[in-house]
Amino acid sequence: MLFFAITGLVNAIGSLLLGFFVYFQNRKNNINQVFCWLCITITVWSFYYFLWQIAEVENLALFWSKILMIGAILIPITYFHFVVNFLDLKGRHLKFLYFGYFLAYLFILANSADLLVKGIAKEMFFNFWPKAGPLYPYFLLMFFGYIVYGCILLYKTHQETNDINKKVQIKFLLIAAIVGFLGGATNYPLWYGIPLLPIGNALVILFPILTTYAIARHHLFEIKVIVTELLVGFIALILLIQAIIAPNTTAKLSGFFLLFIFSIVGIMLIRGVIKEVKYREQLQEAYQQLQKLDSAKSEFMSIASHQLRTPLTVIKGYISMILDRTYGEPSKKIEDVLKKIFTSNERLIRLVNDLLNVSRIEMGKTEMECTVVSIESIVSGVIEELKFESKRKKIYLREEKPEQPLPHICIDADKIRQALLNVIDNALKYTRKGGVLVKISQLDSKVKIEVKDTGEGLTKDELGRLFNTFTRGSAGTRLFTEGVGLGLHIAKRFVEMNQGKIWAESEGPKKGSTFYIELPISQK
Repeated sequence: MLFFAITGLVNAIGSLLLGFFVYFQNRKNNINQVFCWLCITITVWSFYYFLWQIAEVENLALFWSKILMIGAILIPITYFHFVVNFLDLKGRHLKFLYFGYFLAYLFILANSADLLVKGIAKEMFFNFWPKAGPLYPYFLLMFFGYIVYGCILLYKTHQETNDINKKVQIKFLLIAAIVGFLGGATNYPLWYGIPLLPIGNALVILFPILTTYAIARHHLFEIKVIVTELLVGFIALILLIQAIIAPNTTAKLSGFFLLFIFSIVGIMLIRGVIKEVKYREQLQEAYQQLQKLDSAKSEFMSIASHQLRTPLTVIKGYISMILDRTYGEPSKKIEDVLKKIFTSNERLIRLVNDLLNVSRIEMGKTEMECTVVSIESIVSGVIEELKFESKRKKIYLREEKPEQPLPHICIDADKIRQALLNVIDNALKYTRKGGVLVKISQLDSKVKIEVKDTGEGLTKDELGRLFNTFTRGSAGTRLFTEGVGLGLHIAKRFVEMNQGKIWAESEGPKKGSTFYIELPISQK
């Protein structure tokens, strides 16, 4: 019995200290106020649980058990009140919240009339264990109803929110509720004579402890400052007591001197923690602002790309018709100018398409359409499309096929084709002598594509950032000024969307490069 009494006292002290420290940290904050109120209700239940366990006469044990029921009645509704405040859902659940407080009032009245606790009896090795009255089952229904509904709201918000910090906070609050309340609920079976020891009562303290961890680790109520102040104050109190009870004057002076030194260090520590918390809050705000700007950037790129692509497509159509003599025979001079315009327009269309692809990827709007296809036919089609460019530059573009046909694989053919087009076209752009060899092979359960060129090569630093957006190697800015550094980034994202892998290797500048693409062999 002493063990259960001690658990009640520990629960009471821990909950009360946490509640008041949170409250005094920001007394105007509704969440702080309700959390303190919740901790007080837990304290009432726990402290009178302690008194009931150490009671030596039946009448006193019955009295304490009725008083602790007041705390038990208020715990679920104050917990629910805390949850809806924390999730900013109070407005939606205001009627249900008021109804809960009304029920709590009725149960408190019933408690005074022996309708919840009808008496005391010996159970197991407990001499004075309360017995359930006629309304006790309805109290249990209210208790678990509000607790479970609060946990459901936390879980739903955890699934819906994109705020990582909020997700972690909710995770620990859920763990705290499940462990703490289920631990406290082990007291209830014995009310009906079920021989189950209330051993879970020792777990109730984990509710404020885990909540404190969530707060301290993730900035809720700035409790990190509170915990530091509590620790410093506790140590200072011990030093003060030691100094007062010291046996002689020398020991007392030494004790007070040590307390003075510790007080200075403690104040400096608290100030340092306050600065750290404020700095981390500023970083969090800056990060959230950066996320908003990044989202706005992606949205702008998407809208701009859509708006640009339409007129560019129209320009391409009209120039094509002029070059096809639809409107008559153009002069040789005009035809040469139109061809240059057509080429520049094609370059702009490719750029707009790249920007549109990047914005769709970043906004998560890229859809996958997987089909079972031959990777060899896709590679052959890309090479055929780029043959003209290799002939224009007077370099070779060859394909080396495997001796045995490769199995068909399930991929988004358009995205893999675009990725291969970007990689091979990139190799052609930065190769002035020699050429590009594309080799296809099977490696265990994967298809491997190698794009080996004899071009400018890459440094180790360039290899590390090659697939980032708007990133180009030194040869790119020197040999191909029209590029913006999006092609390889898009290729990487498209390959990864198909559960594949892409990387590049190079022995260094002027020694060529090899790009590798691996795709899993799957027909599902």
